[in-house]
Amino acid sequence: MTSVHRVTLVGLGAIGASYGERLLAAPGVELRVLVDEERKRRYEQSGVRVNGRRIDFPLMVPATSVEPADLVIFCVKYDDLASAIEMVRRHAGPNTVFMSLLNGIASEDEIQAAFPENVVLHAISVAIDAVREGRDVRYSTLGYISFGDATGRHEDAVRAVRDVLDRAGIAYETPEDILRVVWWKFMINVGINQASAVLRAPYGVFQRSEDAREVMRMAMREVVAIAQKRGISLSEDDVRGFDDILNRMSPNGKTSMLQDVEAGRPTEVEQFAGTVIRLGAELGVPTPVNQLLYHAIRTIAPHAKMSLASV
Repeated sequence: MTSVHRVTLVGLGAIGASYGERLLAAPGVELRVLVDEERKRRYEQSGVRVNGRRIDFPLMVPATSVEPADLVIFCVKYDDLASAIEMVRRHAGPNTVFMSLLNGIASEDEIQAAFPENVVLHAISVAIDAVREGRDVRYSTLGYISFGDATGRHEDAVRAVRDVLDRAGIAYETPEDILRVVWWKFMINVGINQASAVLRAPYGVFQRSEDAREVMRMAMREVVAIAQKRGISLSEDDVRGFDDILNRMSPNGKTSMLQDVEAGRPTEVEQFAGTVIRLGAELGVPTPVNQLLYHAIRTIAPHAKMSLASV
């Protein structure tokens, strides 16, 4: 792959709409946002507002025949990944590169299983504080995307994605050990997302309260113990180091899980605490904090279908 021209985006939540706005304005990028028929009708009527400005994204439904995308970006929730994979099949060609910005540690494996001959890059979004309320998305910082090729065989794809992110004005990094970074983000999500959901706390509470931060850290430490058993070099330094990022977040910003709880939507607790509990049982690592968070969050939020990540 030498360059990215056609980009297919799946998911117009807080992260998808925020990055999609930048991609839509990027020179040399043809953005297609893939949605089902019902969402297409709703978006055409009301649009999506990003930081107060209506954005009329170019919408496509799965049945439409198109030229294959150079890059497909998934920004859906994990429970929607299987249907999203089926939706993009008409957008996939032999040279299509896939990148997932889903939370958790399993989406890349599922995408690779569906498209075994294609390049699938590991990626996470870091320090974005986008909040979605209905069709309105607001953010004060986009943070950055950390991505890379875990196989070490597809530097050309990494270069092409770097180029399109440069054109879109989206900050990024390409770390040497992307799997460690993916596990680091999983550790963060397990901590801050779940603690914020139970405490009903925006980032400002964690910035001010050592007690709130300790709830977050206790959940994170169980991920560190599991990661170390799997040869991933996380440590207490990573737990403490998150404070630097946390303190730069908007005090009024909210994690995606807190947003889901407040909106009455199913949460990703199965992908966070549920995965930690299962891996802990397999590896002999105690996970009492995540067991508590798991049952607390399932008490206060609607249940998504049980779909623990097969890691």
